Amino acid sequence: MKTRRSSLPTSRGTLAALVVGLAAISFALVGCGKAKPALSVYTWSDYIKPDLIRRFEREQSCRVILDTFESNEAMYAKLRAGATGYDLLTPSSYMVSLMHAQGLVRKLDRALLPNLVHIDPDYLAMAIDKTMDHSVPYMITNTGIAYLEGRVKDVIPSWRMFGRVDLRGRMTMFNDMRETIGAALKCLGYSINSTSKTELAEAETLLLEWKKNLAKFDNEQYKIGLASGEFLLVHAWSGDIFQVRKENPDVRFFVPEEGTVISCDDLVIPVDARKAALAHAFINFLLDPAVAAENTASIYYLCPNKDSYPLLPAEIRDNPGIFLAPAIRAKSEMIADIGTANTLYIRVWDRLKASR
Repeated sequence: MKTRRSSLPTSRGTLAALVVGLAAISFALVGCGKAKPALSVYTWSDYIKPDLIRRFEREQSCRVILDTFESNEAMYAKLRAGATGYDLLTPSSYMVSLMHAQGLVRKLDRALLPNLVHIDPDYLAMAIDKTMDHSVPYMITNTGIAYLEGRVKDVIPSWRMFGRVDLRGRMTMFNDMRETIGAALKCLGYSINSTSKTELAEAETLLLEWKKNLAKFDNEQYKIGLASGEFLLVHAWSGDIFQVRKENPDVRFFVPEEGTVISCDDLVIPVDARKAALAHAFINFLLDPAVAAENTASIYYLCPNKDSYPLLPAEIRDNPGIFLAPAIRAKSEMIADIGTANTLYIRVWDRLKASR
């Protein structure tokens, strides 16, 4: 067996030259690493088509680092606890409103965002930040109910499906305070942004009944559970379910007739972002109509980009779970920041989660 020792240089001069050469290579490698800036994005899971990320990395000669959260409240709590280093966030509009009021997001430089012209004006008419001063709409989702065809009988397009005792232990609702309380409020004919103690008390009573039928509150595993048949009916975001249908064609989705939550997740730059210019570049990239259409076709959430709509496949353009029917949309709402009244929801949610 040969020993590698015999191939090493023996003279002091040669050895010194080797050390210098290795140091130069190491320095060059470090320099190359520094030459590629990293954009840190804090977002929901499965929310950007991976190929688009790689394309942006090539175009900008950078790296994109993704970190994920399961709810707006979890994201907000992490940031308020002191988490830093993020350059781009995708919270829902109501949370953006709160964060903006607290000085947590920065004003956008419109000169760096020429693709803002593609944003759907119909969406902006109901948006919170109508001028896109500090946020840009990224994706819209409609909340609804998904179930397994053939395993759930007598389906009616209503939130009252969660009252089905025959499905006990095989259903889930979101582990999301505003979404789940909002579903009960809508079922009762109230606004998802109600600040009435009486209406919230009614919603709490209804949710306590529904909870008896639930396997759990969940925002992530419900997708896998539905596809596998572990769960038969779930509180669901439209994009998640249309992704799941690729795995199980028996999955069905509807938006309840009482109306629903229309959510928009926005692109915002934290006030302490280190790569603000690169974050602007990424926002502008995502708003290119061709990119927006490709992203929507991949993740099944709708980018409110009017010039991307003609580029979408027919299965998305004609899908009432993505483009809501006018009658359902008229009864649906976006979650709003309700200020100090949020404590009313927190109390309802805490009691609901603690109940048995």
